[in-house]
Amino acid sequence: MPKPTLFEPIAIGGQSLANRIVIAPMCMYSAEDGRMTDWHLIHLGALSHSGAAILTIEATAVLPEGRISYADVGLWDDATEAAMDRVLKGVRAWSDMPVAIQLAHAGRKASTAKPWDGGAQIAPDAANGWQTVSASDRAFAEGENPPVALDRAGLARVRDAFAEAARRAVRLGIDAIQIHAAHGYLLHQFLSPLSNRREDDYGGSLENRMRFPLEVFEAVRDAVPAGYPVTVRISGTDWVEGGWDIEGSIAFSRALEARGCAAIHVSSGGLDPRQQIPVGPSYQVPLARAVKQAVGIPVIAVGLITEPEQAEAIVATGDADMIALARTVLYDPRWPWHAAAKLGASVTAPPQFRRCQPLGLRELFGK
Repeated sequence: MPKPTLFEPIAIGGQSLANRIVIAPMCMYSAEDGRMTDWHLIHLGALSHSGAAILTIEATAVLPEGRISYADVGLWDDATEAAMDRVLKGVRAWSDMPVAIQLAHAGRKASTAKPWDGGAQIAPDAANGWQTVSASDRAFAEGENPPVALDRAGLARVRDAFAEAARRAVRLGIDAIQIHAAHGYLLHQFLSPLSNRREDDYGGSLENRMRFPLEVFEAVRDAVPAGYPVTVRISGTDWVEGGWDIEGSIAFSRALEARGCAAIHVSSGGLDPRQQIPVGPSYQVPLARAVKQAVGIPVIAVGLITEPEQAEAIVATGDADMIALARTVLYDPRWPWHAAAKLGASVTAPPQFRRCQPLGLRELFGK
């Protein structure tokens, strides 16, 4: 049998990956003042034995006010860096899987309770709350405390924080950086005309709305060594009439490629409560396909990808170069093993687990 495309190697920038399966960033809401805890050691350690090509650390705030919730991970000072270093050393002692990090700022969607506590916005004067910022002073939802529109000094502070977090990530030995410009968070808030009502050089036209996200990308790119993979996650559409759309996503992706972006990860939505998302298997793959047809760098698809044959079809037909798993791999942390078994491929597994290899699959874990 020919080797499935899903298990063929691929290069993202200067990083070689063993297959086409990405573990997407997933917030755990289990940090303390931005510092990773033992939960992250357990969680990331388990996923590092999944057989995927690369593991992505959850949305990591570049500033305290950039956290989605007060329990989010950060990388903005020596204490948050030291906590992440401890977790990474624990993971790497037992796994050689490459590790990426998603650097993020939640903007107006910050200052929330944990999801299992309702996830509602917390007022600035309440415990665990703070004043949010955004492209404009428009709240995410009716009744929420409005954000403060970032002035020039605020823009510089956020941009520089992304660059500083990138330098910390490189110092930690993290293998790749993903910049979060999706799901209605700060950089997406600049891109979408629904949230960006500025009248300066950062608002209005598509070129202006892309300006700050591109400045952030350039700052991160310039903060890391040449050839180091810097990727971007985008929302292909807001799923709201008059909002960010696939045409804007293509223009943004081309601008990123021209500036040295290593890959584009295409998700969708998250910016506006009015969104109408046609959720179903592979529902975001057409967005990834449209971006892939417009750029020459790898494109990653995500969204209700649950079956091995489904994932193989996405990459084998060229709709995307890689697939990303989030909830799927939380439910089944050995999904890449099971996909390899189903598709007749092999996958890396720790020697401690090799005796569980099924009798009929003698090369599942390699020769």
